[in-house]
Amino acid sequence: MNISNFYWYFPSALTPRFCDEVIKYAKSQKETMGLTGGYGDKKLNREEIKNLQKKRKSDLVWLNDNWIYKELHPYVREANKNAGWNYDWERSESCQFTKYKLNQYYDWHCDSWDKPYNKPNHPEHGLIRKLSMTCQLTDGSEYSGGELEFDFRNYDPHMRDESKHRIQCKEILPKGSIIVFPSFVWHRVKPVTNGTRYSLVVWNLGKPFR
Repeated sequence: MNISNFYWYFPSALTPRFCDEVIKYAKSQKETMGLTGGYGDKKLNREEIKNLQKKRKSDLVWLNDNWIYKELHPYVREANKNAGWNYDWERSESCQFTKYKLNQYYDWHCDSWDKPYNKPNHPEHGLIRKLSMTCQLTDGSEYSGGELEFDFRNYDPHMRDESKHRIQCKEILPKGSIIVFPSFVWHRVKPVTNGTRYSLVVWNLGKPFR
């Protein structure tokens, strides 16, 4: 799918108080190991964990509180309109509070799947991820590494220009910044080399593209 804007961002949109409240609240909840789509919710053995961590190594907490969605949804709607995507979306998945500590990362991936969710009798049944949102809960000065990078892949191979097609998103380094992008866009979080990076990720769902 060709698009003119690969992401839309809002620098320092969320207040420091809101960011700190999310961090404090998430820290009081049960923490789990970050997985990728191929592993589901099953308990992993040592070899599976080793293979998983070649792709992703992070800790997370799932949040689905209305006070969080109420704060974030206006930015999803505004980005969807201003970037010219105008995707139809209906609901959001649980928010993923992610903690990246020393040497933790998430290698290249896109958030969308090849098929809609197959969850009979669940509100997400038949829907796909259309818009991804990442909220920066810590300031970029509080950690090193952990850069969010994009790889824009809708070009002919001979036209690849690293300066245009693979970029580091420095716009969201200030605390409270938000970035929204189509869920099929490839991205990664590089390893953290010092400190801890906290972020909040939300996937917004709709019916498959027609």
